[in-house]
Amino acid sequence: MSEAEINPDIAEVGARLERTNELLQRMLAEVAKTPSTHAIFVDAGYVYAAAGLLVAGTEDRRAFDLDAEGLIEAFIDKARTIFADSRLLRVYWYDGARRRIHTPEQQSIAELPDVKVRLGNLNANNQQKGVDSLIRTDLESLARHRAISDAALVGGDEDLVSAVEAAQGYGARVHLWGIEAGDGRNQAEPLLWEVDSQRTFDLEFWQPYVTRRPVTTYENEGDPPPSREQVRFIGAQIAATWLVGRGRVAMAELLPGHPYLPGPVDQDLLIEAEKLLQRSLRGHAVLRRALRDGFWQHLQAQF
Repeated sequence: MSEAEINPDIAEVGARLERTNELLQRMLAEVAKTPSTHAIFVDAGYVYAAAGLLVAGTEDRRAFDLDAEGLIEAFIDKARTIFADSRLLRVYWYDGARRRIHTPEQQSIAELPDVKVRLGNLNANNQQKGVDSLIRTDLESLARHRAISDAALVGGDEDLVSAVEAAQGYGARVHLWGIEAGDGRNQAEPLLWEVDSQRTFDLEFWQPYVTRRPVTTYENEGDPPPSREQVRFIGAQIAATWLVGRGRVAMAELLPGHPYLPGPVDQDLLIEAEKLLQRSLRGHAVLRRALRDGFWQHLQAQF
């Protein structure tokens, strides 16, 4: 008499083990068929500062234009080459905004296919707040749920080390992409030590996507500057035109940010004022404050 006949439980256990093995083999076969997935995480603050300095010679966003759509396409193409057997999940674009309200530029980026815009806040000094924690949350969540196998991280802040560690803890590989620095480094060494690989994109890569805005010169530059009252009146004039074009909804979104104007609005205000005055206000901090005061006073009077 066989052992199975003596003890029927042994036969049942053996059958269960065989079924379990078959199930595991099927699961492994399915996993083998599943393509790897990657995502690209872009710290826009790092991109604007480092690429602006490299190409335009300044970190001031108001001094240059960034072709974000073209840059994102270039990142996707690079990732397609580097992760040849992988598919793109999406591109995450992290930036700051007053009260986390999208600027027109951020809205246009958010409308791009396969792009997700995440907004932190901007403090009084135009410094991003909360962006690093957003990157960590997304990296960790996607890695934990096995949604990505590789992450391309475009950034340089040491605070991103914890995000890298979190993703790696769930088995994802993190690849740091950087921007060539004219002098020294623009990425924290602890971040460089922690990632799985690192590559730097040079000036030639960035030049098509960063364009310095031209500075207009006027014939009367040598004349005495206008008074603060004159400039304040010009600011109110521009605000009236702005309100007609944008409407009260846009005004209501702008007012909570007082006394700070979003970068694009502030830049447009300066350019329009210089056209009306026929002289540059660059280097005249007092007059630029008067210009903003006139702009705000008109808008607040309409509310």
